[in-house]
Amino acid sequence: MDSSEPPPFLSAFLSRYHTPSNLRPHVTLTFAQSVDAKIAGQNGKQLILSGKESMVMTHWMRTMHDAIMIGIGTAFNDDPQLNTRHLPPRPPNPAQNGHDKPYHLPRPVILDTHLRFSPTSKLLKNYQQGSGRRPWVFCSSDAPDVKRKQDALEQAGARIIQISGVEDGHLSLPAVLKSLHDMGIRSLMVEGGARVIRSFFSASTSSRLVDSIIVTVAPTFVGDDGVGYSYDSALEGHNSGFKHAFTQVIGRDSVVGLVPVE
Repeated sequence: MDSSEPPPFLSAFLSRYHTPSNLRPHVTLTFAQSVDAKIAGQNGKQLILSGKESMVMTHWMRTMHDAIMIGIGTAFNDDPQLNTRHLPPRPPNPAQNGHDKPYHLPRPVILDTHLRFSPTSKLLKNYQQGSGRRPWVFCSSDAPDVKRKQDALEQAGARIIQISGVEDGHLSLPAVLKSLHDMGIRSLMVEGGARVIRSFFSASTSSRLVDSIIVTVAPTFVGDDGVGYSYDSALEGHNSGFKHAFTQVIGRDSVVGLVPVE
C-alpha cells in the first residue's frame, strides 16, 4: 500500500459522509482490538495493538475528520497527541516558499465530566508550541471546583465547554454532539477509550449516534491482561443495527468497516 496517499478503500468509505440531522456531526467510531476483543490494558495500562501500516491508516483517517474525541481516561493513561505524525512528509510547495503543506489536523475533543484534564498534557503543549490545535474540553456544569479548574486550563490554552445534565456520571452524548455541531464540527472521529466506546454503543440503542464503524483487529490474544468495551452489555439484547461494509488486510492487521442498517 502506498503510504503517501490515503488508502483508496478508506477514502471511498468516508466519502459517503452525510449529516443525518441538524443536531449532530457525522460520527465515525474507530478502535483497535485484539482477536479476543481487548482494547486496553488493565488499570489503564496502554495497549499497543495496531501494526505500523494500520497506524498510518488511522492517521490518514484523522485528516478526514473535523474533530477527534477521546475520554479523560485515555487522556490520562496515554497522554496522546492526536496528530498526524506517522504520515509521510509532503513534497515542498513552491507557493509556500518551499515549505511543506501541512496535513489537516482534527480538533481534539476531550470528554471530562469532572474537569480533571491536565494543563501539562501533550495536547496543550503542542498547542502552545504551535504544532497542534486548541483542545476543546467538555465537562459538567456541576463539576466540583469548576471555576478554578476552568481558569487554570484556559490559561494553558484549552477551551472549556460546560454541559448541563449528567447521566450515571457521564456527559449526555446527544448534548455534546449538538454543541459540537453548533460549533461547526460536521465530522467526528471517536477514538476511545473503552468507556467512551461503550457509551456510544449504549446510547445508540435508543437513538442513532454512530454513522460508521472502523475496527482494526490485530492478530494477537491479550487475555486477562486486557479490558474490552462490553459490546454485549452495552446493547442490552438489542440488535446491533450495523452491517458489514468492507474488510481489508493492512500489513498484519484486518480492518473491518460497518454502517448502520437502513
